[in-house]
Amino acid sequence: MTPLFLHLISAATGISEKQVDQTLTLLEGGATIPFISRYRKEATGGLDEVQIESVKSHYEKLNETAKRKETIVNTISEQGKMTDDLLKRIEETWDATALEDIYLPYKPKRKTRAEAARQKGLEPLATLLMLQRDPHPEVRAAAYVKGDVKDVDDALKGARDIIAEQVSENERARHTVRNAFVRQAVLTAKVVKGKEEEAANYRDYFDCSEPLKRCSSHRLLAIRRAESEGLLRVSLSPNDEECAERLEHQFVRSHNACGQQVAEAVQDAYKRLLKPSIETEFAALSKERADEEAIRVFSENLRQLLLASPLGQKRVMGIDPGFRTGCKVVCLDAQGNLLHNENIYPHPPVNKPKEAFAKIQKMLEAYRIEAIAIGNGTASRETEEFLKQQTFGREVQIFIVSEQGASIYSASKIARDEFPDYDVTVRGAVSIGRRLMDPLAELVKIEPKSIGVGQYQHDVDQSKLKKSLDQTVESCVNLVGVNLNTASSHLLTYISGLGPQLAQNIVNYRAENGPFGSRKELMKVPRMGAKAFEQCAGFLRIPDAKNPLDNTAVHPESYGIVEQMAKDLGCSVSQLIADKTLRQQIKPEKYITDTVGMPTLKDILQELEKPGRDPRGPIKVFEFDKNVRTLDDLRPGMELPGIVGNITNFGAFVDIGIKENGLVHLSQLADRYVSDPNEVVSIHQHVRVKVLSVDKERKRIQLSMKGME
Repeated sequence: MTPLFLHLISAATGISEKQVDQTLTLLEGGATIPFISRYRKEATGGLDEVQIESVKSHYEKLNETAKRKETIVNTISEQGKMTDDLLKRIEETWDATALEDIYLPYKPKRKTRAEAARQKGLEPLATLLMLQRDPHPEVRAAAYVKGDVKDVDDALKGARDIIAEQVSENERARHTVRNAFVRQAVLTAKVVKGKEEEAANYRDYFDCSEPLKRCSSHRLLAIRRAESEGLLRVSLSPNDEECAERLEHQFVRSHNACGQQVAEAVQDAYKRLLKPSIETEFAALSKERADEEAIRVFSENLRQLLLASPLGQKRVMGIDPGFRTGCKVVCLDAQGNLLHNENIYPHPPVNKPKEAFAKIQKMLEAYRIEAIAIGNGTASRETEEFLKQQTFGREVQIFIVSEQGASIYSASKIARDEFPDYDVTVRGAVSIGRRLMDPLAELVKIEPKSIGVGQYQHDVDQSKLKKSLDQTVESCVNLVGVNLNTASSHLLTYISGLGPQLAQNIVNYRAENGPFGSRKELMKVPRMGAKAFEQCAGFLRIPDAKNPLDNTAVHPESYGIVEQMAKDLGCSVSQLIADKTLRQQIKPEKYITDTVGMPTLKDILQELEKPGRDPRGPIKVFEFDKNVRTLDDLRPGMELPGIVGNITNFGAFVDIGIKENGLVHLSQLADRYVSDPNEVVSIHQHVRVKVLSVDKERKRIQLSMKGME
């Protein structure tokens, strides 16, 4: 790693050069971010996943800039215009915008007005005007009236075009205009005439104007979406008069006729070239920042959703509720395998509640069902109420489960491969049941974008969104760890060091040879090399393994340490895990070596304390208000229970048991100032809210959590 890169990354991230160097060495050696943050704390000085990702992305950006520099140097050299001073400036510049400013005068152009004027031989006249010494430029211009130059005015106009281009490509001039945009740029949006009705959803922006630096990411993305749909006309502008004055101050050095020609060229340069160019730059920059913010919000929501509390390995009944088509019911074993499916019709128009109950009762007994998961779509509340009115003879917990994305899964290749003989309704009900058992294992099968916990996810940079969401899924899967003997190939794909091929090979090996008895057995899987084993082993669990450490987050490379601890205490590893008093006798400093330090030893002891601990909390049953079914049932002042379904920059959307979710605006989340909704709420959190207002026409519900428990 070059010392310069280490220095630049360290300066940008606030992480020491030594830590940056160690991290990049590990990454280049094929280590994954979850592996480095969990098992290489000594090397990185305890960097977390966010810091490691930051080092990685800064390194990638520097490499991209280095490649761009090569192209720039080659292009300028081919033109024979490279000087030692210019080369030095390019080599020392690592800011992408500044680099492009240096390159701009040398960049090959399509035919411009200035280029046409140069071809007419008017460059010397432009140079003369720029000197601003001649009191009679029109006399000098007369000498150029020949060929394609019609008259003196044509000659002067061509010379001004050349000056305008020089001004627009001048680094200092660009810096002046850029600074004005930073300080004063105002975003203005106006509805396109005649599109008022079509643009009704964007009525808040029909005639709006606000400083760009104060425009929130969600507002900017909404405005840009409406612009791309041809509904709003949008512009960015600083104080034009002040900008033009500053530029004149830079270039006009005389009050004579030549100076007036230059002043005219400067005005033209600003309006025609500089302002549109910097406006485009700032439009892209502000969109990029809004994208980053929206992607951050989406990733955080996705993390919370994936880490939602699991019910665990219980026998579950999954119900995809409906009126006309009935409710699709499936029974699953503790591993999530489909045992049985059928339809029931407890609701109108078919209306067979007695028959439906008899079928449910029979299935509960036959398949020893312990919990029921009901999808939260159409007929969800009615199905829940129908079940709660029944007596089952034993306790069966009933949960409402989010259906978001279940239809995407049921029509996907993954679902077709898993259930080739069943239709989409059965697959959807299976997904609902499995989501209760283990939300993470089920949700990874759906493209994160379809889970519906973002804002403007279709408007942001799709490749950046995909990268961020994939990293979030990978981080969550590795944080929780997976059961090597039950995980689907799709879930295994996200484990550190495994890709689609190795994940499938593990599933195939399991099918041919039965469950894995130890982590060591992974080495028998085709194409499983030492590196892949090192990266994945610590995140794969085997609950009934002979070696109890195979069901913990202790990495196989550290088994020797635990075995030595047990030996020193005269007990077995199993006894060490089971007996707290034995563990309290361990003196970790005794086991420090050149490669194993206190961070790893602390992790090991913590893992022995709670082997295979799941970082997700226990699941809770939730009930909506029985008296609220539709928008018409709501009244301002009502206090209701709800579940947080989505979090955005401007607040949280809460499901209160009707079709429409209500919004708790940022200002209504708490009795104090809140800058980030995540400080107060999380996805799937159970909350109490007060109804502030109901707009039936726009189907909008304003809620508050102020003064609520």
